[in-house]
Amino acid sequence: MNRQFEYTSAMQDLHFTPQQKVEIAARAAEAAQAAPRRKRRPIGRTALIAACLTVVLAVACTAIGCVIGCGVGLIRSIPTQPGQPPLQRGLLQMARAVLAVYVEFFRGTPLMLQLMVVYYGPFLLFDFTPPGNWRFGAVIVGFVINYAAYFAEIYRAGYESIPVGQFEAAQVLGYTGGQTFGRILLPQMIRRVLPPVTNEVITLVKDTSLASVIGTVEMFTRAKQIVASPNTPGMLALAAAGLFYYVFNYIVAFAMERAERSLAYYQ
Repeated sequence: MNRQFEYTSAMQDLHFTPQQKVEIAARAAEAAQAAPRRKRRPIGRTALIAACLTVVLAVACTAIGCVIGCGVGLIRSIPTQPGQPPLQRGLLQMARAVLAVYVEFFRGTPLMLQLMVVYYGPFLLFDFTPPGNWRFGAVIVGFVINYAAYFAEIYRAGYESIPVGQFEAAQVLGYTGGQTFGRILLPQMIRRVLPPVTNEVITLVKDTSLASVIGTVEMFTRAKQIVASPNTPGMLALAAAGLFYYVFNYIVAFAMERAERSLAYYQ
């Protein structure tokens, strides 16, 4: 009985009186008002940041992907010469085989899967976390290795579509290999690959929305966040995102068309 009485008395001592409850609530309210409040960024500012990030992603991935794709496509298109040394011939064939596997693998697997492997792979496989803003770097790497495979096939097809007579004419004129490529082959190849490259760039711009799979907030992801937030113009945000992608792709198509016309020497 004594133990039960002591337990009941202790529990009663833990209860606050009504006056104490009022005082505690008032102090909590004062503390909440005195605490610094985190300012919410305006919707327009965050949308502008997301749009700039989308533009940076598209431009950087296109530039790097085109350079890598051009190199891969040209290596796969270089013919073996009759008098070529066996070691050089073997290295060229090995490089072709490796690059062919690269192109087929990255064209045959989903881009979303590649982004997740690039971002989570270093930690899961090697227990290593890359320094800095690896999320943004992983997006760049994932898009570049994926679209470089597509660009490589486009450049390879453009190079191989040039008639053999162009090479023979360059040899008759006494051009070296570098002069033949830079003055005769490269301008024709660029002129032929511009339309398919334009299509791939437009697709890349729209595919930047897949960067959200590893937490990168680009334009489409920001639009979804605005839709999910209360007291925000939901459908207007999606319409603005669609208009942004349309205008961006229209600028890309317009610039590529002007470049194609500037290379139309025979029209």
